[in-house]
Amino acid sequence: MRSPTIRTFLGLAFLAPFTAAWTTGTRSLDLEPSSKLWVTGTSTVRSWQCKAATFDAAIQTTQDAGIPAAILAGDKAVRAVSVTVPVERLDCNNGTMNEHMRKALKAQEFPTITFTLAGYELAKQAEGVKVTLNGTLTLGGMQKAITMQADAREEGPGALRVSGVHELRMKEYGLKPPTLMMGTMKVNELVKVNFDLLLKD
Repeated sequence: MRSPTIRTFLGLAFLAPFTAAWTTGTRSLDLEPSSKLWVTGTSTVRSWQCKAATFDAAIQTTQDAGIPAAILAGDKAVRAVSVTVPVERLDCNNGTMNEHMRKALKAQEFPTITFTLAGYELAKQAEGVKVTLNGTLTLGGMQKAITMQADAREEGPGALRVSGVHELRMKEYGLKPPTLMMGTMKVNELVKVNFDLLLKD
């Protein structure tokens, strides 16, 4: 796994700046350092968020250049996406929370979270396009088909900003939400995956 330079598109969990690229035959679509990806949730005591410092993805495209413009025109310029997130790289900015979250996600038994794209649809809107992503999320060793929404819009010449939020329930993946502070702080099972990615041709 390469860090801080990695290949990536979507993953779970996190608020981490990085440099990355969608790799194609002879050209790449760069993911700018200002990109963010993070998970948020609530508990009986306070809200929380976790970030991932690194995550990897294998991206296949249908052309070597002009990918942002093609997507905004409604063309399916991305053919396949496979994303891997190391659970141990999740950081909730609190050592105790990190320990409990990794245990809840069964990090020792299932060290990675993965998303594999099965298909997607593009729909033009007032600003940019609405993207509906269908794929398989593997979390805690359990696979589930998911659908998530994103907005893609132009962000300067040759640049594309992709952002969205996806909700999931930990118990749907056989995971028990963490409990901290001798049981006084209980994490709610509903969490939100947030992403704000800046891509450049």
